Amino acid sequence: MGRKHRRAPSDPAGDVTRLAHGGARTETRRGVEWVVRDIPAHRAEKAYRCPVCSNEVPPGQAHIVAWHAEHFFGDEAAMRDRRHYHAHCWRLA
Repeated sequence: MGRKHRRAPSDPAGDVTRLAHGGARTETRRGVEWVVRDIPAHRAEKAYRCPVCSNEVPPGQAHIVAWHAEHFFGDEAAMRDRRHYHAHCWRLA
């Protein structure tokens, strides 16, 4: 008989964080903590302006949405200030 496939053990703390932010993860960029969510092409319904390259992220293009994890004015303000990035621009930021 062949081997059975095993799932890699998950990180419960990471799972809770992702659930708390709707599937998002946290990343640190230049000393600032960000909440980051991948937007798949089928969920990308509007056009946005990428803050890195200033070009449009068109509808139907997979991309990244990110916001500061700890906003001075709270979570609602952080969500209002979220930005949509091309995936390659986010990696360069």
